[in-house]
Amino acid sequence: MIDITAVGETLIDLSQTDISDAGIPVYTAFPGGAPANVAVAASKLGTSTAFIGKVGADAFGALLIDTVRRNGVDADGMIVCDTANTTLAVVSLHENGERSFSFYRRGFADTLLTSDEIPDDRLRDTRILHFGSVSLTDEPSRSATLSAVRRAKAFGAVISYDPNYRPTLWDNLDEAVAMMRAPLDDVDILKISDEELPLIAGTDDPDAGTRILYEQYGVKLVLLTMGAKGAFYRLGEHTGFCEGFAVKVADTNGAGDTFLGAFLSGMIRRGIYTPDKLSDDTVRALTVFANRAASITTSRSGAIPAMPTLDEVSI
Repeated sequence: MIDITAVGETLIDLSQTDISDAGIPVYTAFPGGAPANVAVAASKLGTSTAFIGKVGADAFGALLIDTVRRNGVDADGMIVCDTANTTLAVVSLHENGERSFSFYRRGFADTLLTSDEIPDDRLRDTRILHFGSVSLTDEPSRSATLSAVRRAKAFGAVISYDPNYRPTLWDNLDEAVAMMRAPLDDVDILKISDEELPLIAGTDDPDAGTRILYEQYGVKLVLLTMGAKGAFYRLGEHTGFCEGFAVKVADTNGAGDTFLGAFLSGMIRRGIYTPDKLSDDTVRALTVFANRAASITTSRSGAIPAMPTLDEVSI
């Protein structure tokens, strides 16, 4: 039995890491993709994880498969596509460490994942299934992802979801909001940022927004990340806020994924696999732990390469 299985996109983040003497931005190829990031983050913190996704039959695809395996994630569900290239995201950094994205993705490998490439036995043998909204932008990956969620739920898995909004991947805002909301009725654990909360809940107020997600959609645990400020959480009627950790920011890419991977791994290390078994005190302790892990990731470049080990977070 696998603790966490993530399904969706894995891709190459071409991240700006320097500026040459001629004033030209220098980019480095980092393995990334939000669901794969969560699987790696949790694995590096001591949890058994697997990843299901599609890459191209190219050097970047080989790098992604190798990276996932080297970080202790079961990569047997990674499929190599002979007809499309590995997806690329160009990540440009601003002076404060925040990033902007440009994607080379339409018709690329991750969008071509199909339902029959996600077998029932992989969904039956996981305690938690995690996915994000990027795989909902295009067919057939949209139908494949939603099918995996429904099947895993029927098999008894806890469903974890992170609605990552990337404007350039959608035809319009209305479509994006509708599709990001579509899976919510099946979601048990929702990790959402303060940028996405107004889109999904219709308000930027942490208490009101998370209450809508709890009452309207039945999401049992909502984790609202708020950048350097920290994170707000709602466990049913219980809410709380945990301040972030001050660090010198190098790159915020992958911070939210590290946060969620750390939170889920912390649950599992306590023998807890469903929000129903969590107490308010435990959620608070796990949120502090996740904030710490995310802060370490932001202090280094890249997503997967920057993620901490359990020893680093526990210091």
